[in-house]
Amino acid sequence: MALEGKHTFGSISDTRVSFIEKKIDENRKDFLKKLLEHNGFEVIVDEEKRKSEEEPQLYTVGVTDITFNPVVAVFERKLKTFDGHKVTPQYWNQESEDTSPQYWQKK
Repeated sequence: MALEGKHTFGSISDTRVSFIEKKIDENRKDFLKKLLEHNGFEVIVDEEKRKSEEEPQLYTVGVTDITFNPVVAVFERKLKTFDGHKVTPQYWNQESEDTSPQYWQKK
């Protein structure tokens, strides 16, 4: 899922959250949860309801800091990777492990 400019917030299990991404798979959920917790955020995950057992399980990820906007955090380079580099849009979208500061150069 690409970074979207709209900042959305709401509730997960009676806790106010800033939504990070909705309807994502388990791999994406795990990546975002680890990355955001590494950056000091309290992450809340909610399982989406499935219509049938054959459908894949999807998740909604949010953080308890309702002022957090992932677009602003990524483009202002406020988030850190696990090895201390700054998170780029490609890193956030899991397109590349490259964390060079030229975020405007899409490969």
